[in-house]
Amino acid sequence: MAKTVYVLNGPNLNLLGKREPKIYGRATLRDVEKLCRQAAARHKLEVEFRQSNHEGEIVDSIHEAAAKKAAGIVINPGAYTHTSVAIRDAVAATDLPVVEVHISNIFAREHFRHHSHVAAVAKASLCGFGVAGYALAIDGLAALIGARRKS
Repeated sequence: MAKTVYVLNGPNLNLLGKREPKIYGRATLRDVEKLCRQAAARHKLEVEFRQSNHEGEIVDSIHEAAAKKAAGIVINPGAYTHTSVAIRDAVAATDLPVVEVHISNIFAREHFRHHSHVAAVAKASLCGFGVAGYALAIDGLAALIGARRKS
């Protein structure tokens, strides 16, 4: 049975493709999900893909991933990156490897976006690669857990 990677997306990511395309591009969240499933399949991994505009739902998904012994978590907390101690604490409470991903380079944007509560407790962080960063995050997570690539 394939191991599952939880890919969690925070607020406003449901608007991808429409919201500030100069920053986030034209790809939709559905496009991101397809990209994640393809990347995971290369490593014989399954994907549980979710998006929520609600902090508690994201926390619940992190708890669920841990309870179900997922292979790991790829998370784009969106604006909660900079504000949510609750998401940070949920990540810290899990023994799963967590990779934080951001579509834009948060360090090249407004000053308030330069701090991530999640980065300090994540195994790795990626930003600025556009939606391709999700596939890179899954590849990195697969390397961390020793998943074998399909030939």
